[in-house]
Amino acid sequence: MYPAQRGGVRATVFHDLVPFHHPEWCTPRTVSMHVSKGRNAAATCDVVFANSRFTATDLTETLGIEPERIVHAPPGLEPGLTPQGWSASLGENTILGLGTIEPRKNIARLVEAWRLLDDELGLTLVGAEGWGDRPDLADPGIRRVGYVHGELGSFYRGAAVLVYPSLYEGFGMPIVEAMACGTPVVASAHPSLDEACGDAAVRVDPLDVEAIAAGIREAVERRDELVPRGLAHAARFSWERTGTAMLAALEERA
Repeated sequence: MYPAQRGGVRATVFHDLVPFHHPEWCTPRTVSMHVSKGRNAAATCDVVFANSRFTATDLTETLGIEPERIVHAPPGLEPGLTPQGWSASLGENTILGLGTIEPRKNIARLVEAWRLLDDELGLTLVGAEGWGDRPDLADPGIRRVGYVHGELGSFYRGAAVLVYPSLYEGFGMPIVEAMACGTPVVASAHPSLDEACGDAAVRVDPLDVEAIAAGIREAVERRDELVPRGLAHAARFSWERTGTAMLAALEERA
């Protein structure tokens, strides 16, 4: 959340309320900073931008922010996230896992699900080191890339499927990014990801390793159906649309 003022209007953006609901998934510094800032924003902001309808509802239920102060402003897509362009050489039929190595991203269960596939697919993990208990990533079949800046589109295009089993998100932008690049998606069935997924992803119980593995197989088999659905869904998200909604809300309250 980033409080700001424009013409006397105090505004902020909320991406999620994870520190309020699951402090065990965050660092102590994150909990201390974001809980304090969130409560202050709820008490003082004229307009609050929520990146998803799930987050908007959560703001009302958790922080008591009236719906009339909340504006739905989902994120947009960065340039280069299209089916056209070079693809990273990840090997044939590779799963892409994306996210910081932290408990909420559920990378450990993704790795377990991958092992159930009996070498049907490779596994590439993109993301920073993070914190908390780490999954066993010593398997030579797992390719670790670390944090990537500016080249994500090539990784999406080079993968057979993006698997995003996060336990909780504010929105889940990698889902839309992968769809925009023409990559099928397997995603957690947690309702915080509903808006990002639309009807274009295979949804799975993020706590069920066998369900994740089955979802991966399903997404690969349904590629020809899921890719055009995903492209159509991803086309709904743009920073121009987001900026227009935010500017209109600020001018209305100025």
